[in-house]
Amino acid sequence: MNEIEDRLKIIQVMIDMKSNEFFNKYNVSLNEQQMEAVQTVDGPVLLLAVPGSGKTTVLVTRIGYMIYCCKIHPERILTLTYTKAATIDMSERYCSIFGNEMQNRLEFRTINGICAKVIQYYGRRIGKKAYELITNEKIIGSILLSIYRKYLDEYPTESDIKGLRALITYIKNMMFTDKEIEDIYEQDDLHISDIYREYCSELKSRSLMDYDDQMIYAYNMLKGSSEILQYFQEQYPYICVDEAQDTSKIQHAIIALLVKTNGNLFMVGDEDQSIYGFRAAYPEALLDFKKTHSNGKVLLMEKNFRSNAKIVLAADRFIQKNKMRHEKHMVAARCEESDINLIPITNRCDQYAYLVKVAQECESTTAVLYRDNESVLPLVDLLEKRHIPYRIKNADFTFFSHRSVLDVQNIMRFAIDPYDPELFMQIYYKIRTYLNKATAIKICEISAKRQITVLDVAIEYGYLAENTKKSCKSMKTHLRLMNNERAEKAIRRIVDSMGYGDYLERQNIKDSKIFILKSIAENESTPQAFISRLNELAQIIKEKENDSDCKFILSTIHSSKGLEYDNVYLMDVCDGVFPENVRDPKSATPEEMKEYEEERRLFYVGVTRAKNTLCIFKSDYVSTFCNELLNTQAITPVAISKKPSMATVARNSSYNTAPSSFDNSESLENYKQFCEDISQKKTVKHKVFGIGEVISHDIEHITIRFGVRERMLSLRSMYELELLV
Repeated sequence: MNEIEDRLKIIQVMIDMKSNEFFNKYNVSLNEQQMEAVQTVDGPVLLLAVPGSGKTTVLVTRIGYMIYCCKIHPERILTLTYTKAATIDMSERYCSIFGNEMQNRLEFRTINGICAKVIQYYGRRIGKKAYELITNEKIIGSILLSIYRKYLDEYPTESDIKGLRALITYIKNMMFTDKEIEDIYEQDDLHISDIYREYCSELKSRSLMDYDDQMIYAYNMLKGSSEILQYFQEQYPYICVDEAQDTSKIQHAIIALLVKTNGNLFMVGDEDQSIYGFRAAYPEALLDFKKTHSNGKVLLMEKNFRSNAKIVLAADRFIQKNKMRHEKHMVAARCEESDINLIPITNRCDQYAYLVKVAQECESTTAVLYRDNESVLPLVDLLEKRHIPYRIKNADFTFFSHRSVLDVQNIMRFAIDPYDPELFMQIYYKIRTYLNKATAIKICEISAKRQITVLDVAIEYGYLAENTKKSCKSMKTHLRLMNNERAEKAIRRIVDSMGYGDYLERQNIKDSKIFILKSIAENESTPQAFISRLNELAQIIKEKENDSDCKFILSTIHSSKGLEYDNVYLMDVCDGVFPENVRDPKSATPEEMKEYEEERRLFYVGVTRAKNTLCIFKSDYVSTFCNELLNTQAITPVAISKKPSMATVARNSSYNTAPSSFDNSESLENYKQFCEDISQKKTVKHKVFGIGEVISHDIEHITIRFGVRERMLSLRSMYELELLV
């Protein structure tokens, strides 16, 4: 304590400024709710700020008010936010209003930043050096790769490692005990409990810690040493927390320790904008604020200064249907201007053609927002082929290393080189060869020795059952045909006819990546050309240098958080994609409802990025989110005919593109008639699966129950391969 007091004695006495003088001098104009938030300084306060309500302005103004009107020394105020970039931005925002006088005396930190300070202080007190912080993710990846191979006996993809890394972060941030980890993941085939335990042990043996450990160690130090805790409580009697809805459970626990004695906590957030559940964001801390702080105040900032009134009204009515939230209503500061535009499309691919035209004509900041990074890949493909400028935010395309993406390419590569034993060993159990591992190894050895194709060996192999030989012969035929057909048709053959779709289903692997692959393959004439294009796209995205002046922006909704754009286009708003699953509150588990409400919040965040114009693509697929917006406000349809079709975009491309799979209008009409005939039937016969009951169908798929199992099949594949009668 003496150290702090000595330092503070050197500091000049703070200026005593009256409120009116303060606001006039710094030209700060606030509404009633904002003013209350700024002037409520003592005790625990939760400020719930709707999108576009000016929370950052209020937060930095409050800091200035504390210093100049309440005579609180700037060194006594700790402001915590989510990222390093946010700390820099907040410091700059403060200086833009109040000047640089206090810049070096205020602390804007991330949670990890204050944890590092706790660990350093603790180390000095006990005379021990702290574990080394791992700042290079490649080191963590290398450790996880080794552990993964040990427990799963296979080589992981980059996507596998990233998923495992995220899971470990989630476990640590949620403060799970060993027993909780075992209970939660006991049904998981990934040996999560064992991998997690060995990962933690490996770091300790090397005297290393990751960023999550840094928080755990700091928390344990504060909790375990009253002396250490008292030091930091006295150093920071006032704590401000930005983006509180994205703060994890352990981060909230650290903050709770720091404010326990003084109780001067100012948390700014909005549980309606909590969209980082996969990173262990803990909005429950906001919902339970009054329980945790019995003398706490919950303040509201409900006026949205960003979006036109029609967007605000629709967004507010949408989010009101969430249950896990504080009661509040977003209201518009702006008047009603343009309507929300609903853009009707026949299928998801129509979005890309439409957006190419938007990009060409873009004059004001326009953002295309989507749930998943992969959604935008077909659009990037077209923009690159047309040489149309665009910016892409925080591109994270582990898509290219996802198992299903690699599998499809490996099957195509094996079709090109049917002698390759390594490729065969990676795919034989994912397609309908019905070979066991020992047999697969044996026929690969014979193939190499006799210099004949692997499947020819299988067909001739004397120890195989006739049905297995027949299956291998069928696979050989499919692979031969694949080499001479368009890439999109080859993918449908792999998934629907060669059994890869069944493999994905058995492994509980989502087939969302397959749609993206098909969309890119539409413009590629052969499997070889498709593989080359995927490699090109991966390289393009990796090396992409964004032009900060470009007004056409591609971004996930997560990466758009806190930003605003003149115009926003929301992609893939259809059930099964966004939201991934629709839940019925009457039958869903609490955990399922928690996940579903986060999807709803993600949609809400996307909608509220728009300042002037909001456009949502609406296909013939069911869209629960679009329907809710339609029910709350009349939305103006925009004719898709104003924009070019996918075929038009392809024709105008500077690259040569192959013709559509339907070579003429007669083929297209025959396909339409096939779909019409199938839609009238209650039962159908599949050449492989036999008689089945038609459960449902849409413009692209049909769901059929064969025995006790339901299968969703591509209508186009069924037509072209003549599999349904």
